[in-house]
Amino acid sequence: MTKEPLTNEQLTELTVGLNKLAHNLWWTWDQEAQELFAELSPRGWQNLYHNAVAILHEVSDYELRVRLQDPDFAQRVRDILKSFENYLTEKETWGNLNAKPLVSNPVAYFSAEFGFHETLPIAAGGLGILAGDHAKAASDLGLGFAGISLFYREGYFQQTIDPNNWQTEYYTLLNPRNLPIEPLLNAKGEPVVCQVEIGMNLISFQAWRVNVGRVPVYLLDTNRPENEQHFRDLTLRVYGGDSTTRVMQEILLGIGGVRLLRTLGVKPSVFHMNEGHAAFLTLELIREKMKAGKTFAEAVSLTKAECIFTTHTPVEAGHDRFSPDLLDYAMQRFRAQFPAPFTEVMKLGRINPQNLQEPFCMTVLALKVSRAANGVSELHGRVSRHMWQCLFPDKPVEQVPIGHLTNGIHLLGWMKGTVRRFWRRQLAAKTLDWEGQITVPEFWQRMADPNFILDEEIWALRYNLRRELIEFARRRLLLQGQRLSQGDFIAFDQLLNTDALTIGFARRFATYKRAPLIFQQFENIVKLTRDKKRPIQFIFAGKAHPRDEDGKRYIQYIIHLSKYSDLQGHLVFIENYDVHVARQMVSGCDVWLNTPRRPLEASGTSGMKAGCHGCLNLSILDGWWREGYDGTNGFAIGEDAHAESVEEQDKVDSQNLYKVLTTEVIPLFFQRDAQGIPRQWIQRIRRAMVTLVPQFTSERMVREYAQKYYLTR
Repeated sequence: MTKEPLTNEQLTELTVGLNKLAHNLWWTWDQEAQELFAELSPRGWQNLYHNAVAILHEVSDYELRVRLQDPDFAQRVRDILKSFENYLTEKETWGNLNAKPLVSNPVAYFSAEFGFHETLPIAAGGLGILAGDHAKAASDLGLGFAGISLFYREGYFQQTIDPNNWQTEYYTLLNPRNLPIEPLLNAKGEPVVCQVEIGMNLISFQAWRVNVGRVPVYLLDTNRPENEQHFRDLTLRVYGGDSTTRVMQEILLGIGGVRLLRTLGVKPSVFHMNEGHAAFLTLELIREKMKAGKTFAEAVSLTKAECIFTTHTPVEAGHDRFSPDLLDYAMQRFRAQFPAPFTEVMKLGRINPQNLQEPFCMTVLALKVSRAANGVSELHGRVSRHMWQCLFPDKPVEQVPIGHLTNGIHLLGWMKGTVRRFWRRQLAAKTLDWEGQITVPEFWQRMADPNFILDEEIWALRYNLRRELIEFARRRLLLQGQRLSQGDFIAFDQLLNTDALTIGFARRFATYKRAPLIFQQFENIVKLTRDKKRPIQFIFAGKAHPRDEDGKRYIQYIIHLSKYSDLQGHLVFIENYDVHVARQMVSGCDVWLNTPRRPLEASGTSGMKAGCHGCLNLSILDGWWREGYDGTNGFAIGEDAHAESVEEQDKVDSQNLYKVLTTEVIPLFFQRDAQGIPRQWIQRIRRAMVTLVPQFTSERMVREYAQKYYLTR
């Protein structure tokens, strides 16, 4: 049969479809779409942060139309665009069937950061990654949802390590043209512009829309010509600047976010504050109601009925506090529009309303003006009730109105391509729709059956993933050192051992996460790495906040060990931790190490991303792991308790870590049968897949938010 070339109209339809797809983050969790964009320019895909929009700018329109004349390629494009369109237009979603009120009146989800993908680096850490996964799950469920955040045009910092092994920061200007975002335009094709009072000024802001599958996230941006430069720079960097910048960013986020939604005609059924940064939205809601004739008390009560609040940390520094003078300055013009004495507003942000010197706390404001509040794990809920009982002195601790809802991760968004292809290949033969069932517990129950997927197949997958991580690490370390001679390539190709038990640690380098804890047993750890029969090795990554000197010292210490100690060659540090590095590490490591100082890890989600890749958790019983660990699906460091003194806690945890490593982890990993297969280790992998993977998903999390908080008054 003769194949007809595509007509101009057909080519235009496909190129328009690809551009629409590139501007919707759905492609970040669809493997076929990613493979398609990667094929257009493999080097560009690698060097441009796997950015579909940038790829379509790299490939000329003419080249794209020519390549679409390849019938097989054109058919793949058609199939992917069809899947994309089916996703967008699906009517029988969970949201339509179970949360109908939220379809017309969505959840307005406010977060100071959203972490979607390495393409859009506007998140500093776990809070933003959680928000991004929340949006993706809301899309998958078909839930009515609108996200609000800021467009940081220099994003979060890029990390390099100087000759003294000290973290240095630099920033790269993000070009909206090359990002999967779109300007928010009115019917005339002009930017939608709103205003918010900050200090004595009226600040104009525009917005960018991020299409996250079916749901929008709006990023507010003050970089407009009518604003003075220092106000244009309000949205320059994630958590950049001093307290003055921070309070102004939070006014923009909370008050400006509400005003944008009003301008767009969005009528939220509930306002969800993801941490206290967004709590000023409550003041705008109160102002609106008072302007409509309500008293201050009535307006507070009505606003409270509309708002819920999620707190994310027991660490004091994580709760923003502003001096009365700073708040007085930052809200000078807004205060003039407020129909009640501002002394009443100040009371909402104080534990003791009568103490005029007490700083204004955003968490206190959020707790006082929310109908419901929650921590992000069972233990964190308990810690939060103790922490904030001062606001409810008439209640015993157990009755403080702060519940808990444990975090989860967006499974398809975090699953590495190698693993997706593995499942697709394995399950296509069994005629199972794996993507449609990926979050269903019954699907993962099959992993308990060694006849469903053989031990040998799991072990082959683990070797493949470890090889990919080690080769990724070698490339990155070579670039970090800027060593480009032939001899250096050969030397770096010898770095790390594909047969070694590979232990990974990657996260924010906050001091309470105790990155160096394992090296307190330094001499013993060195001996373990030198054991030729049972070798182990470590891969570390992470960023310290630019103003966290102690966190930077932790990084410096670990890099020093990797270069100048007996751990050289068995310990490496990968610079510039981001979503891409995280995905490589949670998939390629055999063990995911987590050593927070309990109970300061509110939830933690990095370890949740390990299970679907066959990586096992080795963790303190804090946050989510305290709920997930059952004795058969990973490893626990110590008991479900902790010493009161920090020094004693660190000492005991270090001893317990070394003990479990040497008596459980290493022996189990290297215990091989006649075929060379570690059957008991693989049994733990199976148990992790059955018990952890379907339980700790953002789909489960968002369903629970809908049922427990969004739809319940």
